[in-house]
Amino acid sequence: MSTKVKKLYEDAIIPTKGSASAAGWDLYAHLPSNTTMEIKPHETVKIGTGVAVSLPDHTFGAIAARSGLATKQGLAPANKLGIVDEDYRGEIIVALHNHSNETRYVENEDRIAQLIIIPYIPVNLEIVDELEQTNRGDGGFGSSGE
Repeated sequence: MSTKVKKLYEDAIIPTKGSASAAGWDLYAHLPSNTTMEIKPHETVKIGTGVAVSLPDHTFGAIAARSGLATKQGLAPANKLGIVDEDYRGEIIVALHNHSNETRYVENEDRIAQLIIIPYIPVNLEIVDELEQTNRGDGGFGSSGE
């Protein structure tokens, strides 16, 4: 299976994989005029990637943290898991949050997140008066003994 990707700028970098079996495609920062983006402690900034995608039917693009960037620098997507809907054709933009207490910097062409293409099941919502019963019922947080 393949997915179409479009460079929105001549110097944008097409997503790459770290290995043949990697689940995610690394997304690269595309900053104007090779500038550096400063991210202050606990601040969120939007960083463009310079690319757009056309995803297969019944899939979405999950924008996830890169483990090294998150654990070593405290930089990860602000919404924890960004969603690129299959019908979105605009630039992939990463809302990168600095969870650390130090100012961090992102350079043009830095790998800032990863795109994982995930299938989903399209469903319709059916309004009902009652739901089927389960052993758990409506027990919420911590109700399963964990």
